[in-house]
Amino acid sequence: MNMPIETQSQTGLDFLKYRADFPILDRIVADEKPLAFLDNAASSQRPQAVIDVMSDCYQRYYANVHRGIHTLSEESTDRYEQARRGVASFINAAESHEVIFTAGTTAAINTVARSWGDANVKAGDTILLTIAEHHANIVPWHQLAERTGCKIEFLPLDENYTISDEVVADHLQRLRPKMFAFTAASNTLGVEFPVQRWTSMAHEYGCRVLVDAAQAAPHQTLDVQTLDVDFLAFSGHKTCGPTGIGVLYGKSELLDAMPPFLSGGGMINEVTTSGFTCAALPDKFEAGTPPIVEAIGLHAATEYLTSVGLDAIHAYEKELGSYADRGLRQIDGVRIIGPEPDLKAGIVSFVIKGVHAHDMSQTLDAYGIAVRAGHHCTMPLHKSLGLSASTRASFYFYNTFEEADRLIAAVAEIRKRFAPSGRKRRPRNI
Repeated sequence: MNMPIETQSQTGLDFLKYRADFPILDRIVADEKPLAFLDNAASSQRPQAVIDVMSDCYQRYYANVHRGIHTLSEESTDRYEQARRGVASFINAAESHEVIFTAGTTAAINTVARSWGDANVKAGDTILLTIAEHHANIVPWHQLAERTGCKIEFLPLDENYTISDEVVADHLQRLRPKMFAFTAASNTLGVEFPVQRWTSMAHEYGCRVLVDAAQAAPHQTLDVQTLDVDFLAFSGHKTCGPTGIGVLYGKSELLDAMPPFLSGGGMINEVTTSGFTCAALPDKFEAGTPPIVEAIGLHAATEYLTSVGLDAIHAYEKELGSYADRGLRQIDGVRIIGPEPDLKAGIVSFVIKGVHAHDMSQTLDAYGIAVRAGHHCTMPLHKSLGLSASTRASFYFYNTFEEADRLIAAVAEIRKRFAPSGRKRRPRNI
């Protein structure tokens, strides 16, 4: 039987109503324990509306797009391009062709590093990142450095796990980077960086800006015109949508000037034995058969999130994340990896002396609680903090205070089980 779900939220979001839209959350796991899915930063779950839309496509009108003149192809093409317009509206892009469908955030950032980077970056130039970046926003720039001889510089964290505007301004002024690529919200720390402010600062120094919004798009309103970012990327599978689909947003003038990254069918205007000319946006960056059903599913996911209300989602997750953070900080030996609760989203990463993160995650699974353990694809960040791994609980709007209570109680029990004997003094929690 499922445990009773408490309704403690002060935000007004009816999480019980929306929780019912996700069939997987009714799972019973781990010796008849109800599932508490707290691994949302890795991948969210899907509502029935997204499952139904994708199933409907496969059952009624699926065909390849843009190439056929028969009924199914025309219907699929119409829904695929409708998805593009819907996603453009979701992030308030000025034009739908500024939305490029990719395989995910990783593919989107690689596209910019390969296409824009190879065309605009040379030896001696600088790419500026933060130490909190996901590997997807580090490795493509390392590869660019190997190809071009450019330098990669990292903004450090302060003692509060944040980065001040003064530090950003200093690096921009001294380094004059060609690109400032940073995450809107850290997948490990939970800290949310000021995208609009940092973008404005970077533009003052003639620097382009790419924002990794993988941890932001599912949880808060993004308006690319107001933010004025040059590029922005996010993934469908973290946004209540399917895997294998993501979005690269770019300003039209930048995308128009960039050479295509992948080549083949679909991205061409004309091919001859002596060469080719590429298609116009967005086709130029969508070589081969695109993720048709996945794009349609992503559109359904963005419509679903819009109906819930991203501002309400953000407020509820901050409330729930803060509740879990405060509870975990009360456990002897727990060190929270991240700023104070009011400075971050619904992500709580922690370590416990004497308990390896993998042991913590595996043991929590026996309680029916799904969390993430490891370096979370942020090895430079963990190294800078003197850590090899941490445990991460990440919340979404369908999670509950009861699940947070279960997490806190389970961690406390596991801590007692693994605690070194004779320890009396509580370590400083930083």
